[in-house]
Formats: sequence, C-alpha cells, structure tokens
Amino acid sequence: MATLVATPRSRALGFGLRTAREARKLGVRELARLVGMVAQDLSHWESGTRVPKIEQVALLLGALRVEPVERKRLLELARNAREPNWLERTVPGISPAVSTYAEYERSATEMVNWEPFVVPGLLQTPGYAEAILAANRLPPGVIEQQIAIRLRRREVLTRRNPLVLKLFLGEEAFRQRIAEPAVLAEQFRWLLRAAQPRNVTIRVVPVGAGYHPGLYGHFVIFDFADLPSVVHIEHIRGSAHVYDGDHVAAYRSAVEAMSVLALSEQESLALIQGVITELE
Repeated sequence: MATLVATPRSRALGFGLRTAREARKLGVRELARLVGMVAQDLSHWESGTRVPKIEQVALLLGALRVEPVERKRLLELARNAREPNWLERTVPGISPAVSTYAEYERSATEMVNWEPFVVPGLLQTPGYAEAILAANRLPPGVIEQQIAIRLRRREVLTRRNPLVLKLFLGEEAFRQRIAEPAVLAEQFRWLLRAAQPRNVTIRVVPVGAGYHPGLYGHFVIFDFADLPSVVHIEHIRGSAHVYDGDHVAAYRSAVEAMSVLALSEQESLALIQGVITELE
C-alpha cells in the first residue's frame, strides 16, 4: 500500500496529471482502462495523496501526449514528490501548464494572506495588474493572458462553497504609487466591494505598529478540508512551498501577532475609504 503524502510536490504533480487528462477530454475510468491501471490509484495520484512510480508517470504522460517541457517538469516532480518542502523555480511571464498557486486557491477551504506592499493578485483590478505586469516588461500578449487568469481566479470567492479569505494588508500597500491615481482609486474601491461578503475579511496593519514576524515578507497559508496545510512564499524568480508542521505553525504564530497589531475590519475599511478620497 502506498504511503499517504500530500506534499506540495505531490499535489503539483497531481494538478499536472489532472490537467493533462482533462486536456484530452478523458475521464479517470476511461484513462485507467486505456493504460491498464486502477481508477482509484489515478484518483489518489491526481489528489496528491499518493505518489506513482516514475514508470507509471511516464506511461500516463505518453498516453496523454504531454509536451516535452511539461513532461520534464512532471517527471521531476515525481522523482522528488516525498520531500516535505519545495523551492520552485519560475521564469517571469512563463507559467507551467498548470498553476500550483491557483490550484491551491481552488482546492483550499481557507486562505490567510499577508501582503505588506501590494494588493494580492486574487483581488487586483485589470488596471492595477497591468501596471505591475508592464513594469516587469512582459509582452502585451502575456499581460493580457495574466490579467484574464487573475479575473478567473476570483470565482473561488463566489462559488457555492466559497473560499474563506483573511487578508492582512500593510498600510504601505496604499501608499505605493504603482499606477495613476485613478487606477489606484478604482483598485481600492474594488477592495471595499470585495470585503462585503462574509467570507472575505480585510485588515490593515498600520505603519509603525511595531515588530511582527510579517516584516520579513509576505506569505499565504492555505488550509484544506482533508489535506495538510501549505504555506506559499513567492520570490522574484521562484516560490517556496512549506509543508512541514513546525514551519506551518511558525507562520500561524506570525498571523496571531499581526492580528493583535492590525486595525479592526471596520477601521481598515475606513482607512481605505480615506485613501480613496485623497486620490480623488
């Protein structure tokens, strides 16, 4: 019997296998019959709770006619799937066939997001996102694609069982002149609207509030209904996925520290409204 894992790598492997299968419009049972495997095993592999052998992954990728670059990525994930933490290297503007981060959002029940300097992608307006992406000198076509992806990701907040989002924003996120005043005002008005549903809370951590571990940088904690939690930390040329229990506990402690220093929800929304007034 294979060991239950659900590490960040095994889940990313599962996301990739499922995406490849769906691209060929095959059901799990149909693919299982095609390759001579057990459908239940395929389901476990796609959820990341178990890890297939390299030969099994290669057989699946061949049957699904996966492109060489994605094939190489998934085989590498399979070789190291049981390692608890993961530093994922990425190239700006070029994403793998499936976004691990977006899949975390899609499959999580709750998400705690600390952003000290910018509005996170899940809540970015097209104008705000375009300003950031253009500053990274991405081609226009890539910018349009990334904006469309951001807008589609919002569906997790309005679906039947919506993702619970607890967002902590540094006050400096409202002082950065990332875009023109009109674009910033539109972005912050959208934040006010986004905070209306009960599943979204926004709290601002004021400048000068005092020391807290979040001063070291942004992070996201993803909680799932039946899988271990994952902490995601994004860097300029890569992302870290932390799965080890002690590490996750340390980030939860950081959230508790920020909760003490942050403005209340009502005070935070009032601050945002004040910034909008200044911009207008």
